[in-house]
Amino acid sequence: MEEKELEKNLNHPADTNGDGRVSDEEHKMYLEFKRKELDDQDAMRDAQRKMAWFALFGMLLYPFAVVLANLVKLETAATILGDMAATYFVSVAAIVAAFFGTQAYSKNK
Repeated sequence: MEEKELEKNLNHPADTNGDGRVSDEEHKMYLEFKRKELDDQDAMRDAQRKMAWFALFGMLLYPFAVVLANLVKLETAATILGDMAATYFVSVAAIVAAFFGTQAYSKNK
């Protein structure tokens, strides 16, 4: 690929030295940067998805922890877990709702 003249936009993001031309080296650097940016966004989405599913499973398994504490005769632990349940469920529901809300919003963009 030979050097390209920038016709209309003199501030092309690939033109790192500001000379109005995008050299082969600048073009390669720009493409590499974009590729890494896409990889980072993909990794972020994967991490968010895993976090949301982990939180959802925790929310579903929380009542079993209370029952298990009762079965093992840990009445104080069962009481503490029961008292924390309201705050825990609201917090986890907010995390899961935020994840699915941002997913729906980004699909409509």
